[in-house]
Amino acid sequence: MAYPKIPLAQSIIALCKAKGLLDIIISPGSRNAPLTIGFASTKDFNCYSIADERCAAFMAVGMAQQLGRPVALVCTSGSALLNYYPAVAEAFYSQLPIVVISADRPTSKIDIGDGQTIRQRDVFANHIVYNANLTEEASAENDLMINEAINTAILQKGPVHINAPFEEPLYEVTENLSVAPKVTQAEPLENVLPDVQPFIRQWNKATKKLILIGTNNPYSIAPEIIDQLANDDSVVVMKEVTSNIHHPHFIGNIDTIITPFTDADFTDFQPDILVTIGGMVVSKRVKAFLRKYPPQEHWHVDTLRAYDTFGCLSQHFKVTPNTFFGMLLPESNPVASDYLPKIIALKALRAKMHETYANRIPYSDFTVFQTLLPALPENSQLQISNSSAIRYAQLFSIDPSIEVFCNRGTSGIDGSTSTAIGAAIASNKQTILITGDISFLY
Repeated sequence: MAYPKIPLAQSIIALCKAKGLLDIIISPGSRNAPLTIGFASTKDFNCYSIADERCAAFMAVGMAQQLGRPVALVCTSGSALLNYYPAVAEAFYSQLPIVVISADRPTSKIDIGDGQTIRQRDVFANHIVYNANLTEEASAENDLMINEAINTAILQKGPVHINAPFEEPLYEVTENLSVAPKVTQAEPLENVLPDVQPFIRQWNKATKKLILIGTNNPYSIAPEIIDQLANDDSVVVMKEVTSNIHHPHFIGNIDTIITPFTDADFTDFQPDILVTIGGMVVSKRVKAFLRKYPPQEHWHVDTLRAYDTFGCLSQHFKVTPNTFFGMLLPESNPVASDYLPKIIALKALRAKMHETYANRIPYSDFTVFQTLLPALPENSQLQISNSSAIRYAQLFSIDPSIEVFCNRGTSGIDGSTSTAIGAAIASNKQTILITGDISFLY
């Protein structure tokens, strides 16, 4: 077997293998040749060659989205690295583990007019969960940073950057390893829960409890919890098309429900408690509603982050939805409420209005989605691009067997096609991409 002769490259490859990184997306270049040689020569890795760095990075987003484990990117020095940035930002806000490994010139070659050279250290500082700025020689300090970078990507579900300076010659190989880097294990984050009794009392007292589910992975909430929430008259569950959560009593097509609301309707529907689950919310109308008519309490459930999207966040529960509801629901008491019955009646009324409108409207984007979405294959995976495409999809019901994904971390139209390709590679399901004309060009 051929190994790169440069010890630092050997260390990076050995630690990636030890940490279980399997998928390596490599963009061509000379400075990253030691890494390309090493990864491609090791049978433990699935290597993909993608010429364009932006496409490569969004392909990694799609793969990490489906696999739930880190995917590595490898590029040469200079502006090649900057082309990763849109996807790095998407991974940061979508909480996806991406390990960016960039080859660099030695420090002595930076800012002296050398070719294909930029300031690569900390280049993603605002949208990264860990930076590992390595030195040229293999060392225990470098090994520690590489370990920490990969561990952090796993634990914090985000992108990390390993910047590795290499000096020429770059293409020499050897049959023997000259390093034996130490592997350090990731220590799971310990989340200390607050005293839940005050929150249980608030929950039991509230007659209007709204649960809003944004971007969410399939099967993340247990069926018994879904059933219990769906049969509580004081609980309304609103879900976006990317929530991948389903129940007949849950409210999809959120904009269809609340767009005709009057001020009196908004006041009547204003929740006492808002519980948010999952990632970014697409619906502008539900965001405007909750900002103008905020709840008394807003609890967000996520193991890592909580955004104060509505300006009223009062508690962040750093646990999974199953853990949160597993603590809350066994101690919940039924409370008299017409919150759910009223919204279910409204849902039926809106469905009739929607059908009447859909039957009258001439050929348009709306009718394309009306025809296309019911024709999607069962048990498939739907990737939707941003802007109008995802908003049209929000207006229709989609078969519950279909998993739906969209790059809502930064909501950019770039990268949707490459994300869908990465997702298709990583998933056994048939993958369909619905994209806009401009988004398709990226």
